[in-house]
Formats: sequence, structure tokens, C-alpha cells
Amino acid sequence: MNPVTKLPLSMKENTATAITCAFVDVGGVLLTNAWDRHVRKRAAMNFNLDLDEMEDRHYLNFNTFEEGKITLDEYLSRVIFYQKRSFTRTQFLSFMFAQSKPYPEMIELIAQLKIRRGLKIVVVSNSGRELIEYRIQKFRLDRFVDSFICSCFVHIRKPDKDIFRLALDVAQVQAQQVVYIENTPMFVQIAEDLGIQGIVHTDYNSTCAKLASFGLQHEQVGIP
Repeated sequence: MNPVTKLPLSMKENTATAITCAFVDVGGVLLTNAWDRHVRKRAAMNFNLDLDEMEDRHYLNFNTFEEGKITLDEYLSRVIFYQKRSFTRTQFLSFMFAQSKPYPEMIELIAQLKIRRGLKIVVVSNSGRELIEYRIQKFRLDRFVDSFICSCFVHIRKPDKDIFRLALDVAQVQAQQVVYIENTPMFVQIAEDLGIQGIVHTDYNSTCAKLASFGLQHEQVGIP
């Protein structure tokens, strides 16, 4: 008897279109944003920094940091500690990390998609290594996330379509089997160009309703 040859996904009949996987952003969906313009503004006020100068330096370096090509320490040396400060790196880092807060309802929602619905959960996120590693450990995201396709790990960042293609390859699913939950509309549109079904997340209730339209009704049961 000849062995059964496993066909690649692209060669299978395109009939399995039920949602089997969720791609999820972290900042703005599961947690607060780690280092967006609002957090940087608070940092400038807290540490008496020139916000305009800080922002100029930030934009010159942040993509490189998120792509994992410089460390957080190098980023801070270029953006904050290029001159003597009245505060220490430790104080500034403590402030940065403290800005990460959970959205408990959203964490429960995504966890239950895995626990009760059997979905693969894949984080697709732009983030610097030290920030995402802190967030994964602090909020135990790895208890329900199967794979982390983060820009700092894969050296590709949204809006590059290749980060979504890589996530599809890692999860071994077809685009039509994925629902993508993301708070940035443009990133949802880019994923949809690949055939991924998107939800622009604005709040918990509307995201639950949109998931229900895919047959993924949520039951409030809490995380074990």
C-alpha cells in the first residue's frame, strides 16, 4: 500500500472555512499599549523631558527597536540617555513597564476561544523584545497563546504582509480559517487582503458580538 501523501494547504480543496485560529494583537486588545504616544507624553511630564525632542529621536529609532535590531538599552541610550539625566535608567524602565495594564475581560475572552472552542491562538504584534517578554511573563499570556509572531522575534513588523504570511505558516491554517482581532483598522485591512477575516476591536461587547457572527459565542466562565 502506498503511503498517504499529505497535501500542502494550498493544494487542498478550499472547503474547510470554519474558524479554527485567532490572530490577536496585544497592545490595545489584551493589554494597554506599552509605549505609544500617550505613554510617552506621560513619561515626558513625569521626568521633565522635552517631548518634541524625545519624539523626534523616538521615531528615528523605534522601528529598528521593534524589529529586534537594537536592544531596549540601546533605544534608551539614543532617545533618553544621550545626555546626563537627573533620574536613572532603572527608574525610567520601572515607569515604562508599569504602564502595561491588563484588559481582564479580553484576556478571558481569548483564553476561552482556546479552552472551549479549541482555536489556535497566535499573537501577531509589533513590539520590542524586552517589553513583550515582560508582558508575556507578567500577564501569563503563554498559558493560552500557542505562538508569538512578534516583530522583535521575526524581524518583520506590521504593516508588512509577510508577518501575516509567517503567522499562517506557523499556525498551519488557511487564511479563511483565521479571525484577526486588532485595534488598528489599517492592519485589519491588510490582513483581509490576504483572505483573513478581521475584527476591528474597539471594546469588549462589540468584539463579542462580532465573534458571535462567526459562530464563536462567548460564555462568561472565567479562566482556570
